Amino acid sequence: MQHTAPLSDTPAAFLAKHSPDAPVLFLAPSVLQATARRFQAEFNGLVTYAVKANDRVEVLSNLVAAGITTFDVASPAEMAAVRAVCPQAVLHYNNPVRSTEEVAAGIKEGVASWSVDDFSELAKLADVPRSAEVAVRFALPVKGAAYDFGAKFGAAPDLAAELLREVVKIGFTPSLCFHPGTQCNDPQAWAQYVRAAAGILRAADVSINRLNIGGGFAVDRGFDAPDHGAVFAAVKVALVETFGEGAPTLLCEPGRAMVADAAVLAARIKGMRAEGETVFLNDGIYGGLADLRDMGLSGLIDVVGPDGALRHKTRTPRIVFGPTCDSLDRLPDGLPLPEDTQTGDYLLFGGMGAYSIAMSTAFNGYGVARVELVSGL
Repeated sequence: MQHTAPLSDTPAAFLAKHSPDAPVLFLAPSVLQATARRFQAEFNGLVTYAVKANDRVEVLSNLVAAGITTFDVASPAEMAAVRAVCPQAVLHYNNPVRSTEEVAAGIKEGVASWSVDDFSELAKLADVPRSAEVAVRFALPVKGAAYDFGAKFGAAPDLAAELLREVVKIGFTPSLCFHPGTQCNDPQAWAQYVRAAAGILRAADVSINRLNIGGGFAVDRGFDAPDHGAVFAAVKVALVETFGEGAPTLLCEPGRAMVADAAVLAARIKGMRAEGETVFLNDGIYGGLADLRDMGLSGLIDVVGPDGALRHKTRTPRIVFGPTCDSLDRLPDGLPLPEDTQTGDYLLFGGMGAYSIAMSTAFNGYGVARVELVSGL
């Protein structure tokens, strides 16, 4: 099903009409569904969605409408969010560290695939039906991502081989999975992982039916457009070189790359000081702009006046603070804004469908809670 709430024309038109004083996330279902269909058309395998990027019902329902029916969930709350939208959805529980209560919740929700990266975590799956898939997650010291997920999760190849043998011994369906890290721009990072997967299987003397190549697919942040086709091509070459005709089937789990382009975050200027050099917004790093703290400033920023008209003048770097009483609530310095930017204007941050509303807190009573559907961005 597609979410059927009335659609506004554009973010600028909505802002001019309603003048909201709180931040708003504008979501374009047409963009979201087009991205989902493109992934499914271009990737030679099963495309799932990493719910952590954005678990809103508007997102999940439009992904289901676009044909996504398998979801990577990291908690019981995410399982419930998916089930509420798509009761028959297939759940992959790829957060490899779980409490016994979380394992029980996954069993109750019928999780079809689990990941592990340690023997202690495998032991917690004793009550999981043996019909389930268990994917051993491994990590390599591979560069190319904005930050490395391997510092937290993933077994070294030798340990992964031992885990895989134990998965088979217990009676689960064995699989392998990896994640190269967020915003990864290097197709060879995936190729290195695929080649390492083949080595793990040789060491374990085990065969698998599926290989999960993770997420981490980069999005356009206004600087260099990503090339997902190059990633898929590098994976294909590595599969042929290392597996030949016995290559496992593939699945991937985009989160950021699935939903980022489908949304724009609007934050209003509350005040300006030092002749406009310092700007105070109604949103910041405790809200929908949290990801900018770690990812750096985006190049996808427009400024519109209260009437929705775009500010065009030459841009100059500004110091930008969020609305809370914490001095740490500050974006990376140097955000370029038009010279005619004024108090009451709106900053439109593009590519904010992922890790914006998902990471927004209610600190000091601020944060992003409102989502408006628009026909275009």
